[in-house]
Amino acid sequence: MPPPVLLLLLLLLLLFFLPGVWSYEAPEDKQDVFARRACPAFLTFTNAAYLAGVTLELPCHCKPEQVRSVVWFFRKHLDGSRETRALTDHHGNKLLDPRRVPHSGALQSRFSIRLFSLLIFRAGPDDSGVYICGSAHKDFFYGYDLDIQEARMLSFTPRLTPETVSTKPKEREGLGSARPLYRLFTSFRPWSVCDRCGVPGEQVRVGLCYIHSHFLHVRYRRANQTVVSCGSGAVPRAFGQVKRRSVAAKMEVKSCQVTCSPQAPPSSRIVALMAFLGYNSASLPVFYLNHPADHVLTLGCPGARPNMAVAWDLGSEAIYRSEHSSLSASPPRLLIDAGHHLLFRPAKTQDSGVYYCWLQGHQAAEIRLLVYVHLGRGQSVTSHPDFPAAVNTVLTSYAVMTAVFCLLVFGRAGVRHLRDAGETHVD
Repeated sequence: MPPPVLLLLLLLLLLFFLPGVWSYEAPEDKQDVFARRACPAFLTFTNAAYLAGVTLELPCHCKPEQVRSVVWFFRKHLDGSRETRALTDHHGNKLLDPRRVPHSGALQSRFSIRLFSLLIFRAGPDDSGVYICGSAHKDFFYGYDLDIQEARMLSFTPRLTPETVSTKPKEREGLGSARPLYRLFTSFRPWSVCDRCGVPGEQVRVGLCYIHSHFLHVRYRRANQTVVSCGSGAVPRAFGQVKRRSVAAKMEVKSCQVTCSPQAPPSSRIVALMAFLGYNSASLPVFYLNHPADHVLTLGCPGARPNMAVAWDLGSEAIYRSEHSSLSASPPRLLIDAGHHLLFRPAKTQDSGVYYCWLQGHQAAEIRLLVYVHLGRGQSVTSHPDFPAAVNTVLTSYAVMTAVFCLLVFGRAGVRHLRDAGETHVD
């Protein structure tokens, strides 16, 4: 009997004797989530602000039940043409492999649609605008007012209170009030958890620019109708100076160290089944990546979201933001950007190795990276910077092997000569 067939039979017998298999009950049918939530009769836009560099998801929260595929539309803020262009075809088909997404490029090359949700990889300020989930017939269901802000400041001394910047323009005619038209301030999100456990780590919090005003557009909504992000489409065009006076987004980092919390071990049945199949249930998921040298490379931690704490290690050596930040005065070649990606600018052959990423204080994945030399058009082997060292190594090895061979040959000849001389003397 072939080994695969025998292995399959043993697996079926193992599952047959597990009582948990026979006690399984299928869940009851649940109502479609889209059937419980009706789309608004008047399309409004939910304001959402993120830091540049993050990978974000915009879910389509409502749609008619008969609609099987959605089309996402996009329009930039303050676009004079007011043109809303489709990001997908009429069937909503668009899927990208995140490993093939360039670090910088047009929006068309950095988005994907999965289960009606729009994913934007490494969003940038130019991606700010209105995103609408609809149909091929331009029936609009749900909309977002997306504001991507670029951080220009990195602070390692946490502030206790958020900084508030107020502007007081001249009184607008007809208002009859001395209060300012708007007020700018920085809203800080809570500190993240420590990104590592058992070893020194870091905590991060992000501060984004927001505006408070009673003259915001009613079609753009938040929980507080008088506050939106500074780059929102709800800001009236009369407040054009907001774009020039906007409070820059900030990122703050502080050191931390926590102990690792004990995790519940998997059940003995799962361990036995994994061991039978030849897998170690305690090991991290391993990813293999090959990349040509002298090209920009971006590594993302699998399963990471914008509000998660992410950390990176090269082997047993920790990579800290305080030493590898894209917001520092002179960014290094190896850095961690504002979206928690590990960025090589560019990747070198010496960057090959085993990298570990942490999520919420626990190791999440192992990435084995190989950076290879890519010889393109107009390049030759002799033009590579390591060519002289390689030639020197080859010649040295050849000289050593030649010397050893000569010693063996001369040694053998000497031994034979001494043996022949001894036999002649005896005769």
